Amino acid sequence: MHAKDILIDGYGRIREEVHAVVDGLTAEHLNARPAPGANSVAWLLWHLTRVQDDHVADAFGLEQVWLAQGWEKRFGLGLRRDDTGYGHSPAQVARVRVDSAGLLAGYHDAVHEQTLSALHGLSAKDLERIVDERWDPPVSLGVRLVSVLSDDLQHVGQAAYLKGLLQSTAS
Repeated sequence: MHAKDILIDGYGRIREEVHAVVDGLTAEHLNARPAPGANSVAWLLWHLTRVQDDHVADAFGLEQVWLAQGWEKRFGLGLRRDDTGYGHSPAQVARVRVDSAGLLAGYHDAVHEQTLSALHGLSAKDLERIVDERWDPPVSLGVRLVSVLSDDLQHVGQAAYLKGLLQSTAS
């Protein structure tokens, strides 16, 4: 198995988990925040998808799906065009609201397709390419892809936990 196959599998698992989380959730549950200052399922899934979109597009010299396919307008959040949710205040988290699970899943699927397309063309040598020199040591493409994978899996796990919490209190 090649490294790119492992990455493709990993990003596929994120997509599966995103779909599992949104399955059966109403807009009320997607937007619910269990405590003041807490994140909602909608914010967690939007954020993990924005980070993947932003970082993968940057690493491969692609346009972000958020902008290229009009997802920014479909969400209509009133945030900066380049906002990924990093460092959001509770007030900014509250602005990320959706009317349906389909919007979150649709955006994630579009980003997933662009990610897969980029990953399919990878060679082992490509993973060594430096994509971010602002860090010490500089960040290679391989490290960036694993970092995004890790961050996304953490956030989708948080969203799954929150889904369970919301469903248990609704019963």
